[in-house]
Amino acid sequence: MKLWDKGLPTDQKIDMFTVGNDRQLDLVIAKYDIEATLVHAKMLHKIELLSDKDILGINTELNILLKKIKNGDFVIENQFEDVHSKIEFELTNKLGEAGKKIHTARSRNDQVLVAMHLYLKDELNQIKYLIKKLSQQLLINADAYKEVLLPGYTHLQIAMPSSFGLWFSAYAESFVDDLYFIDAALQVVDQNPLGSAAGYGSSFPIDREFTTRELGFKTLKYNVVAAQMSRGKSEKSTAFAMSSVAGTLSKMAMDVCLYMSQNFGFMSIPSEFTTGSSIMPHKKNPDVFELIRGKCNKIQALPYELSLLTNNLPSGYHRDLQLLKEGIIPAIQDLKASIEMAMYALKNVRINKNILEDSKYDYLFSVDTLNELVMQGMSFRDAYVKIGLDIENGTYKPEKNTKHSHIGSINNLCLKNIEEKLEQFN
Repeated sequence: MKLWDKGLPTDQKIDMFTVGNDRQLDLVIAKYDIEATLVHAKMLHKIELLSDKDILGINTELNILLKKIKNGDFVIENQFEDVHSKIEFELTNKLGEAGKKIHTARSRNDQVLVAMHLYLKDELNQIKYLIKKLSQQLLINADAYKEVLLPGYTHLQIAMPSSFGLWFSAYAESFVDDLYFIDAALQVVDQNPLGSAAGYGSSFPIDREFTTRELGFKTLKYNVVAAQMSRGKSEKSTAFAMSSVAGTLSKMAMDVCLYMSQNFGFMSIPSEFTTGSSIMPHKKNPDVFELIRGKCNKIQALPYELSLLTNNLPSGYHRDLQLLKEGIIPAIQDLKASIEMAMYALKNVRINKNILEDSKYDYLFSVDTLNELVMQGMSFRDAYVKIGLDIENGTYKPEKNTKHSHIGSINNLCLKNIEEKLEQFN
């Protein structure tokens, strides 16, 4: 008797090891398996492998199950290995022979594949929508605070004048880059793998173009082996797109944490988005943005986790692929929650409008003062030396009224142009 032995029979231990938390994760994709099963049944009816009575009963029972899923009443008991076996059992229990026919021309492999493709497609579109909403809020903030200057930094040293208009719209446009990655991932997952069966097709005369149209896929994955190989590639493509979003979101969260600190004092967020200390009554900690930062940093590791799971697998199905779900599904929920929290907090942000009144920020304008000398006829090198000596001697006087008029600068934010970039994403 080992210390870790819980006295379970070997078959139960094997079941716990091989199934793991698959039943819980399958609840997330259950509605997509219902959708794909119904379309598969319609296709079987079309090629006369199911009767009119069969398809009517299957349609009725699947919609009952779908309603249970939406109401949160659908359960996958321990005697079922996954959602697919549970659904087939329910159909067989209610319909008898018609339920037994539902697996015709199908394997659990392409059941998982098509459910995951539908799930990832749906989630990517939701993430795209949320990013657009967040970016639009950032542009609203940029316009509202376009006249409020704040220090720009390089090497965490005071560098040149920036503005809240520039800062907010910078992240709005950076999210545009992430949307390109989202669209690329959508191109990968928006291909119908149904009909690949165990990865080598079927001898039944199935109609894969019919199921592609009915399921709303843009195209199908023609080669059945290629369809099987999309398991892992679809999740990785999604993970890389999510990682791009998470990188931008994490950087923005870090900025907010810095700007909220007393040493900066550039902005504050509503108290409900902060937490206090158990012993320090003055504390208002930016926990929401710290958790956004942490969750997004975890998400940025996800592509590498999925790569390590799949990088030395040959073609065909392998049980390792089951482990993809436990990484990608929670990460999707974390990313959506992080975007929503950032959006709510930044919608109610409060800005310090008098930051640059502090004399320690006077050096922000050294380049503008230098440029003014150049505009008056002095060479750049001589102006650079003069301003450097003035700073060294304590005689430097900042020129604070200069304007940055070129495209994308403080006084020419191009907010409409960034908005047009966002509008290209449907």
